[in-house]
Amino acid sequence: MSTPYPFTAIVGQDDLRLGLLLNAVSPAVGGVLVRGEKGTAKSTAVRALAALMPEVFVVPGCRFSCDPVSPDPACPDGPHAEAAGVSRAARTVELPVGASEDRLVGALDIERALSEGVKAFEPGLLADAHRGILYVDEVNLLHDHLVDLLLDAAAMGASYVEREGVSVRHAARFLLVGTMNPEEGELRPQLLDRFGLTVEVAASRDTDERVEVVRRRLAYDDDPEGFAARWAEEETALRERIAAARALLPRVVLGDGVLRQIAATCAAFEVDGMRADIVMARTATALAAWAGREEVTADDVRQAALLALPHRRRRNPFDAPGLDEDKLDQTLDEAGPQENQENNDGDDDPDPGPDGGGDGGGGGGVPPQADGDRTPPPEEDDDTPSQAPDSAPDAPGRSAGAEQQPVAAAEPFRTKMLSVPGLGEGAAGRRSRARTAHGRTTGAVRPQGALTKLHLSATVQAAAPHQRSRGRSGRGLVVRRDDLRQATREGREGNLVLFVVDASGSMAARQRMSAVKGAVLSLLLDAYQRRDKVGLVTFRGKEAEVALPPTSSVDAAAARLESLPTGGRTPLAAGLLRAHDVLRVERLRDPSCRPLLVVVTDGRATGGPEPVALAGRAARLHQAEGTASVVVDCESGYVRLGLAGELARELGGTAVTLDELRADSIAGLVKDVTAAGRAA
Repeated sequence: MSTPYPFTAIVGQDDLRLGLLLNAVSPAVGGVLVRGEKGTAKSTAVRALAALMPEVFVVPGCRFSCDPVSPDPACPDGPHAEAAGVSRAARTVELPVGASEDRLVGALDIERALSEGVKAFEPGLLADAHRGILYVDEVNLLHDHLVDLLLDAAAMGASYVEREGVSVRHAARFLLVGTMNPEEGELRPQLLDRFGLTVEVAASRDTDERVEVVRRRLAYDDDPEGFAARWAEEETALRERIAAARALLPRVVLGDGVLRQIAATCAAFEVDGMRADIVMARTATALAAWAGREEVTADDVRQAALLALPHRRRRNPFDAPGLDEDKLDQTLDEAGPQENQENNDGDDDPDPGPDGGGDGGGGGGVPPQADGDRTPPPEEDDDTPSQAPDSAPDAPGRSAGAEQQPVAAAEPFRTKMLSVPGLGEGAAGRRSRARTAHGRTTGAVRPQGALTKLHLSATVQAAAPHQRSRGRSGRGLVVRRDDLRQATREGREGNLVLFVVDASGSMAARQRMSAVKGAVLSLLLDAYQRRDKVGLVTFRGKEAEVALPPTSSVDAAAARLESLPTGGRTPLAAGLLRAHDVLRVERLRDPSCRPLLVVVTDGRATGGPEPVALAGRAARLHQAEGTASVVVDCESGYVRLGLAGELARELGGTAVTLDELRADSIAGLVKDVTAAGRAA
């Protein structure tokens, strides 16, 4: 086994180390989520923590790490007779992002269960992690079905495996540690709340500190054992301090005063549910024990709030996690001991309190609009004729093609669901129909490899004709391997949603661009909820650019959208061609991922020779490759030219207006976009 990097040799990252150590002192804190950019020692610190954890006593030979003092009565390896326990080091079990369900929860031998009635069970990673650490690197990329299983185990402290009436249960209590890079996408809210603490990490900008990081890492790579030996004394001292804090923890007093501060803080920051209060109480108690004190103080509560509340403040994926420390201090003061409040009685100059006026909440409001202005101001486009000879002229006093400052997005709304037609086989998600490991059963096939989902009736039908020839004499069914049938299931997949946004002068009218950005923001929120990848192509002036390559981080797309300038001509063909290049590369990377092209434009095409014909040819490229597409028609005013609808026909897709995009504005909640070349 390779020598792990010593925990005490990690340079800086104080919050990261404190969060992990508090969980080592009190596993009831509930684990820690480590957020930060790549290359910041996240994984190194987590793997180093295992060496500091106290040893665990287990029943000899038990695959589920039962405690000999109080063994699990439902242990599949039980019942356990009284025996002296054996000690071993606490385990750190890593859950790969691409792990299967059977690898996580364990696998049941269906053939033996049917024919012999034997619960032949092979434990999974949850059993291995019992009484240890379960580490999930890139936890934000974990598939939904694994997240569901992980949530159930973390909530109940047990794992259940049920297959066609045969069930196995075993204890699964573990310290959950996850690491993630926010640039790759945010974490599902249900799992986010399961982590007791969260810490943000970033590379130091101090030159001396960076030099020391490199020096230590090079020394470790050259001689891991020798490097670890040089830090052995510090590691031993830290291990002893953890043991002492664990021993002190039951004696730590959580007084009514600090408990009131905890409750007031959670109420002031409007966190959902009561888990935050409980986690803060446990964290503050662990902080006191770590400091060698038997009583929790207000400073412990403050530190606990900074670790336990930031990730519970997120209301949508575009909110940055964080906590207003001035508001935190004021809340703690107001809910503090009574003698502190008595000093404020009769004060002629009371504290003014926080500035409650302007800064609360995020941006994204609708900009002020003139009363009675039902039509947009004259559109700012180039002087090249557009597709319609009677299009609106440039506004007086503005130069054609001048760049306009970015405008704020209108308030997002719940969008109508857009899906790719047909049946895919992409990564599990919530958008388009697909063959998946989870969902409704649609049929049965012979298994290829290990059997994961038994189709019981098909298996019985396959085995029934052979019972006499197999010499069946008892009540049991004689089942052979060839009789087993795998259930085929239909669920939902995530898609690559590629946005192609018109940022030309014809879209530059303030009211229109605000509404357009609000619509794209709404679609991004929908993509986040449906577990899609997103990409952003914009076109204006003379060219198109990939503002954001395909990614799972919808908040990165929202940030690009916020700063999007407008102005200039409308190179529609360039935008469609750039999108075609992006999709071609993505198909090579992942042939199973089906794209959905969303073009946000008023349908005009200007600039260069024959702009309309070029745009038509570019659109037909997407149609020829069967790309599912939808055009969001941004044209406004009393007279509409229908150019976006014509573009949609060239793409082989469909067009919807901004109003029709709203889920509550039309009858029928689901509208599949069509792709050319596909049979109805």
